[in-house]
Order: sequence, then C-alpha cells, then structure tokens
Amino acid sequence: MLKRSSLLAWVALAALASVAAAQQPPPATRPPTDVIKIPFESYALPNGLTVILSPDHTTPTVAVTIMYHVGSKNEVPGRTGFAHLFEHIMFTGSGHVPYGLQDRLTEGVGGGNNAGTGNDSTIYYDTVPSNYLESTLWIESDRLGFLLDTLDAAKLNAQRDVVKNERRQGVDNQPYGKVNEILARATYPAINPYSWDVIGSMEDLSAASADDVKTFFRTYYVPTNAFMAIVGDFDPAQAKAWVAKYFDDIPRGKPVVRPVVAPATLQVERRFCYEDRVQVPRLYLEWPTVGETSDDQFALEVLGAILSGPRTARLTKALVYDQQAAASVSAYQNSNEDVGEFMVVATPRPGHSLTAIEAAIDTVVARLKAEGPTAEEVQKAVAGEELSFVRGLESNLGKAFTLASGAGFHGDPGYYKVAYAKSTSVTPDDVKRVANKYLTAGRIVLSVVPNGKPDEASKPAESLKVTGAEDTPRPEVKR
Repeated sequence: MLKRSSLLAWVALAALASVAAAQQPPPATRPPTDVIKIPFESYALPNGLTVILSPDHTTPTVAVTIMYHVGSKNEVPGRTGFAHLFEHIMFTGSGHVPYGLQDRLTEGVGGGNNAGTGNDSTIYYDTVPSNYLESTLWIESDRLGFLLDTLDAAKLNAQRDVVKNERRQGVDNQPYGKVNEILARATYPAINPYSWDVIGSMEDLSAASADDVKTFFRTYYVPTNAFMAIVGDFDPAQAKAWVAKYFDDIPRGKPVVRPVVAPATLQVERRFCYEDRVQVPRLYLEWPTVGETSDDQFALEVLGAILSGPRTARLTKALVYDQQAAASVSAYQNSNEDVGEFMVVATPRPGHSLTAIEAAIDTVVARLKAEGPTAEEVQKAVAGEELSFVRGLESNLGKAFTLASGAGFHGDPGYYKVAYAKSTSVTPDDVKRVANKYLTAGRIVLSVVPNGKPDEASKPAESLKVTGAEDTPRPEVKR
C-alpha cells in the first residue's frame, strides 16, 4: 500500500547532508522555488486521459506510472477492500495480454512492475529499458480498455484468496497488525469513508461478486480518472504517437462522483486497550488533523520532525536518551486527500510503563505548545524533510510518482513547486499554532499489550478493552 510523502525539496542539500543543520540558511534566504526543475509537458487526450511527459536521458531507462484516482475511500460499507482487490486483478491479464506477459516484458528484460493502493488512489508502475516503452504502453492501455474481456470467476477467486492471505499475514497474524483498523474506527464515524482499512474485511472480500468488481472497474477505471506520467529516456514525439495509438480509442466513461468527506473532530479523549500476541506493549496517540487540501499539513509535518527523529528531537531526546524510558518513539503527520492524523507511537524499555511514557510525552508536547519551537529546530526539521524529498526524485520512478500525484490530487503536475514553497516558509509561529490547534484533549489513546496483561495499558482503569476493529465503538457524529 502506498503512502504519499510530503512534497519538500532543495537539491543543494544532497551535497550538504553531512553539514550541521544549524548552518543552513534561514527560510528568508533559501533558494527560489525553481531550484528543482522537472521538465515536463502535460496534455489530455480527447477521452480525458491526462498524459505527462518528462524526458531525462541520464540513463537508458523509462518509468511509466498511471495513477487512478480511486482508493478505499470510494468504497461503501459492506463492500470494503474492492480497490485493493482490483489492484491484484489488474495483473491477471487482459483482452490481448495473456497472464504473465507483463512480467516477461518488464522483469524479464531487467525492469519491473508493481502497484499500490491507498485510501485515495491506486497507482500502477513499470520501469523498463528505453526500447520497451511501446510494449509497456500497449500493456497499460490493454488493461484499461480490455481487462473485463478476460475476467472470470476463476481469476476473481484466485486473487480474492491472495488478498485474504495478505490480510492474514499483514493484519490478523502480524504483531500490532490491527492497530490501523482500530484507530480508523475509533477516529471516524461509520459514514466517513476513512473509517475502514484499505485491505478491507474478510467478510466483505468473501462477499465480492464478479458483477460487483466489474461495476467498480467501469465506474473508476476510465480515462477521465487516470493520470499517466512517462519519465526517462524517450523521444517525446514518438511517445505521443504511441500514446495516441494505444489509448485514443478507449471510451472516456461516465464522470466520477466522489464522496463528500466532512472533517473529523473528537470532543473528548477516547482510550482503548487491545490485547495482542506481542511481547512488548506499545502506545499510540492519534489526533485528527487535516489532509492535502489544507496548508496546515506542512507545519504539522515540521512539527513531527521536531518531536522525533534525530537525537536532538524533543521526544527522542527526552524519552530515548535522557530518561531511557523508551526503546523508540516516532511522531508524524499522515495526510490523506481529505483528512489526516497526527501520530505519536512509543515502545517502552523494560521496567517502564505505558502510563509513565504517556505522561512524559504529554509533558514534552505541552512545553512545545506553550513555548513554540526555536528557529534552529524549524531549520533542522525543514532541512531533513527537504533531503527526503530530493532523494525521492533521484529515480525516474520517483519523478513519475510526483508528477502523477500532483496532477491527480491538485490538477497540476508541477504542484511540487507549490508544496516546496509552502514547506520552506513554515515558521516557529506556524508550528506553535498547529500544535495548539490540533494536539488537543480530543484524541485517541490506544495501548497494545500482551495477551492477558490489560494492566499494562496506560491508565488501564480508564481504557476500554477491545478485541479488534469490529467491537471498537465509533465516535458520535457532531450535529
């Protein structure tokens, strides 16, 4: 499953990564936003397919990425897991491409192919030697235009079983594997499409019929809902000719109706305890925040970097090094398209309780909310975020992801420049403001403890015991 990272960048940091962050220039003197240049051309076919071309002749390879603006958010209760199930079905062959041929024309020639599903999108990608670009475009067009020609019950059942095994391995039988489901249900009411996990439930996967899957495909796998980026060693004129040849005749489909998602808020703290087959307890704190549509996400990302990461980050320094109470701690902003969450996750060292860990976290967060971060902390945090983004652009595939997601979520393949400008302009006052606005009493506190040891939960007397997502009570809908 995919998780989008924040769009932050500054190429010069790639060469200066070992320099102390305190030596970085203040935001007012940072380089202009055109320091990062991904040359591209964007256009739409008559059927609505968005195409982004970005030639780069550094290596004789090319990446093709197609983002479909559909994820688990587009499902409905009782039919969850469809987006991810369909990701698997897309690899079973199509009208003119027998099963296995895509692997032979990608992996078999030194390239690769894969896909990932998230709450808001499903993205398919291929990396191949340059002389295999035409065959890659043919395969992707055939999957979009002719997948249903060969879809039958046998293929559906085979991929249904694969996805069920993925769930068993990654959720049901994975230590801490049910956390995401519990948190999603505890944070969002049933009417919110972010209240279920991407992989879906066993019951819903079992209930999926061939007609259900075909309807899902016809609704969301249409050119008007697709964004294709081609990045690497290719001739733009030739690429345009191939794109027209293979994609022009695919019908545009009906307009996609997207769900309207209300912001999530919690009026009070909600505490839960989940017993799992784990050896070490773990504490999860989650606050509902904002998604891609809010500029506050940038200050929240910087807040996460100030709280955890390097040895000098506030939570890391206090809990891992100074108190030596935690084996690990992380803080981060997760931004989906419409909603987001700010997370703090801590694993204690032996002899230290989750109750004490929670108190220590709250002390650090309260001080930051009261005083705000220093200018140096913000500079360090922004520098780290920038470096992560630059590394994400080192490959053709990384650039293709960036261009396609910008087009799909923001209507602009060059949105990374906008995000960069907003990210690098985050100030200490911005961080203090979002910390006080979102890190409030309205949060989820989840303790995951070893089976038979509910007393190891943080404040166990106040924590409701749950056995999984299915019995986690949802929050009340604010009227």
